[in-house]
Amino acid sequence: MPEAIPLRGTSLHDGVAARLRAMLFDGELAPGQWIDEKALADAWQVSRTPLREALKVLAAEGLVDLVPHRGCRVIELGDADADALFPVMALLEGRCAHEAATKASDADLRALRRLHDDLEHHAAAHDLDGYYRANHAFHGSVQRLADNRWLDRATGDLRRFMRLMRGRQLALPGRIDASLNEHRVLIDAFEQRDAARAERAMHDHLMAQLAALKKLRARERKAARAR
Repeated sequence: MPEAIPLRGTSLHDGVAARLRAMLFDGELAPGQWIDEKALADAWQVSRTPLREALKVLAAEGLVDLVPHRGCRVIELGDADADALFPVMALLEGRCAHEAATKASDADLRALRRLHDDLEHHAAAHDLDGYYRANHAFHGSVQRLADNRWLDRATGDLRRFMRLMRGRQLALPGRIDASLNEHRVLIDAFEQRDAARAERAMHDHLMAQLAALKKLRARERKAARAR
């Protein structure tokens, strides 16, 4: 449970909602887990009212389910959700890459290269958590560099659900090295300002993530049957 740090601000429930999202995205609240409102209210030194308002916000975003007479539960994304979500994100992020390659300044590309270098560092150390965080920062930067508010809105809305899976596919043996190679193709396309290649590379990168996730889940199911 998080440490007891008071939350203050002009919109208390917005602050609570932001903290709850962080717990979801960091895996502190697991898929399917019931949220202990009393424990969180005590830890954060807030009343139940802003906490419940925050949960309503997250429910509207689709991140949690409000179950009458039982409370609030983190959503679970199954195989069918992944099969439906990744191809859509591949299209959206591919378009982000295309527009970013055409709009990014030289300084933008240098910053993107530094983010890629972080990926190289974490991959060399086989630091899955560090790689996941650097990967999220890289993809977010590409989305911003696309500088398209409609694309940003659609991509940002769905990225929340991608984050609930928290890069699980990286746990597949060999996946982190494959992911890094995909990123090497991507950063080269950006630096060459080849928008079409950047779009294809990003699209293929997202679909490779889905393929890895499906392989990982198949292994997990096989291991569970063996037990």
